[in-house]
Amino acid sequence: MLNDIQKHILEVVSGMAADASGAINIRADGKKAYRSNTPNVQIESKTDKDGIDIFVKPHTTSDHVYIPVVITEEGLHDTVYNDFYIGEGAVVTINAGCGIHNCSGCDSEHEGIHTFHVGKNAQVTYSEIHYGEGEGEGKRILNPQTILYLEEGAKVTLETTQIRGVDDTKRYTKAVLMGDHAEFTVQEKLLTHGNQKAESEMDVVLDGKDCRTQVISRSVAQDESTQIFYPRVVGNNACFGHVQCDSIIMGKAKVRSIPEISCNHVDASLVHEAAIGKIAGDQILKLQTLGLSYEEAEEKILEGFLR
Repeated sequence: MLNDIQKHILEVVSGMAADASGAINIRADGKKAYRSNTPNVQIESKTDKDGIDIFVKPHTTSDHVYIPVVITEEGLHDTVYNDFYIGEGAVVTINAGCGIHNCSGCDSEHEGIHTFHVGKNAQVTYSEIHYGEGEGEGKRILNPQTILYLEEGAKVTLETTQIRGVDDTKRYTKAVLMGDHAEFTVQEKLLTHGNQKAESEMDVVLDGKDCRTQVISRSVAQDESTQIFYPRVVGNNACFGHVQCDSIIMGKAKVRSIPEISCNHVDASLVHEAAIGKIAGDQILKLQTLGLSYEEAEEKILEGFLR
């Protein structure tokens, strides 16, 4: 059974209602806390290392999978290996949030290494929310890795969100679009504050003919936090890729954005753009004329930017 703190974190990171249906695997403080399967989705514990294998049967339609992680044990360094096998023509939504509650002087850390094998014409929406809380001096550290292999016609949307409380994070994402007409979309949202540090590194390899990718990253850096974005897209066939990084910088924060594109085929069409700037004064003023305070106006602008 989960305690009240674990239940609170679970609600924040998973979006899972109390009566949620679907395949569920809850990991709490490095151990399996709860699991349920469906006729079309089977979750099995690994036998060679810590983690799970998730099998989605071919032609599954509109199934939901929840695999949240909760850490409340002080000083815990948790590493888990999760492998997803998505059958041909399946349509599935996966929620894989992680939250850390740390009130100690020791660092707490979670590393989730997720590998996806996405079958022909399958469609996957993968959502991951990261969250940290607690008044201890120990850090809340999250270092996720997501590796994806897409077969012909496969479509994957990766939605990653990091909200307040995570002190250090290094995210690495790699997607290899092996089959023709595969599509990979990334929607990344990040907010850092205090002295937090966040790095996001990404490799998207477009091998199949007429593959497409769109990478959109939006971030807000407040106080003295630092952010680094390094998305790389490689076109090895006739393909299209678009990388867009937009950041709002505040206080004494620092943001570095390094989008990179590489074309190795005459019919590869790749575009990248990056923008870093502060909130415009006229935006604040306009909202203040509607009755909002400066702080309320600022919050509304940031909320809309990260939506």
